[in-house]
Amino acid sequence: MLVGAAALLLGGGGLAAVATTALAGNSGPEPAAGHSHTITATTISCPDVGERLREVPRSAQLQVSKGLSSLDRQVHDAYHKMMEGSGSTVLVRLKQQRQKTIGTMVTAIAKNAKRPSYLLKMSGCTTKPVDEAAGSGGYDSTKTTKNGWYQNQPQPQPQDQNQSQDPGQNQGQVPGQNQGQNGGQQGQPGGPSPDDFIDITTVQPNAGTPPFAAPQGNGASTGTFTTECGRNEDGHFNSDNVIVTPGVSNGAHHTHDYVGNKATDAFANDQKLAQSDTTCTNGDQSTHYWPVLRKLDGNAEQKPGAAQDANVGTTLTPATVTLTFRGSQAGQVRAMPRFLRIITGDAKAFTNGTKNANASWSCTGFEDRQLKDKYPLCPSGSQVVRTFAFQNCWDGRDIDSANHRDHVTFSDQNGNCPNGFTAIPQLVQRITYDVPQGNSFAVDSFPEQLHKPVTDHGDFINVMPDNLMSKAVNCINSGQECK
Repeated sequence: MLVGAAALLLGGGGLAAVATTALAGNSGPEPAAGHSHTITATTISCPDVGERLREVPRSAQLQVSKGLSSLDRQVHDAYHKMMEGSGSTVLVRLKQQRQKTIGTMVTAIAKNAKRPSYLLKMSGCTTKPVDEAAGSGGYDSTKTTKNGWYQNQPQPQPQDQNQSQDPGQNQGQVPGQNQGQNGGQQGQPGGPSPDDFIDITTVQPNAGTPPFAAPQGNGASTGTFTTECGRNEDGHFNSDNVIVTPGVSNGAHHTHDYVGNKATDAFANDQKLAQSDTTCTNGDQSTHYWPVLRKLDGNAEQKPGAAQDANVGTTLTPATVTLTFRGSQAGQVRAMPRFLRIITGDAKAFTNGTKNANASWSCTGFEDRQLKDKYPLCPSGSQVVRTFAFQNCWDGRDIDSANHRDHVTFSDQNGNCPNGFTAIPQLVQRITYDVPQGNSFAVDSFPEQLHKPVTDHGDFINVMPDNLMSKAVNCINSGQECK
């Protein structure tokens, strides 16, 4: 039973240490005689209200956006209070706040849609040991194919936990510390931990052909269409999320890196996106964004999405960004509708579980070795690689859905879409970085997600002019490689 909490500031790791006893029902501050007293580092795990949304009428969209952002802020504040030693009252107060916010969202939705009363049962939160794998069931490699981690690729296998440290590195290190390239501690509040990194050279090949390769074989649409949009040299950053929380500043509570459409922020509607300039060389006005990667150098920029939301470190500019659309193993693809929105991966996968996790980490020269729940430690001269292979089946009707997932899905390994869905070009975002040697980098995250690599995710809004989308589809279906 939870009886107290204190902050463990381990090299800036900032994990909450929760005291527990083996005696059920013991509510006193001290364990009963003969019972052990243990310390477990924990984070906060709350039901994901946004994932459970099924219908949000236009009249309720802004209220729901504000509600989702408020829920994230409440968890953020509760997490830090728990770190400061506020004890078990943190979860009681958090539940009260969530009940009020969720109730407001439910009322707004119910004015023009069926009342989602089931959301009211999602106010309670729990603690989660930080040394557990993502989700209560831990890592499940069978999820990778079901959710299209790499279309038509062998499943990446879970890594042996005995391999979770680079041999000869990080030995005797306290969890929560990060070693810099000179052996000094480099901290980032809330993680990552040394166990989140693995030497890529110790990983067995598990992915066959790199995940950005086009499908091959009889009947496959084997062409590709690549759009060049730069590396965000202009410094387009914000902590908004125009897909999940439109109309709300700092709706993501972490910083996003953008290429493509120059107008993208929380307030960019379809009309604004269609009128915007773009960084893409072919006139593609689409929006591409993902959480920034930070160098863990202690740089605490005091603004939303950065240090104010527990994201500390200097933002790394990608070395390369490649945006490729590829075909289907089963046959031809059809055009995406303009303003189609797709999210791949899950920013809360550490507490939600890996059902929707779809981020991939590797190193240049080692891309037949793909990681889902580890950051790669790359050899000198090799770059860190992030890859997002997006959903490639569309329901043929909707450009978005209430939870931003139901309108798109993945094909099976043979390229077949589920009933009611049709194949569309599959976007693959591939981003590389030059990072310092060692456990020196982490992706931005919600603070309670502890900067775990499994929480990485990519976002896309298709704003290609119709003639450019037609060109892309023709190239893919005819087996050409076009730009």
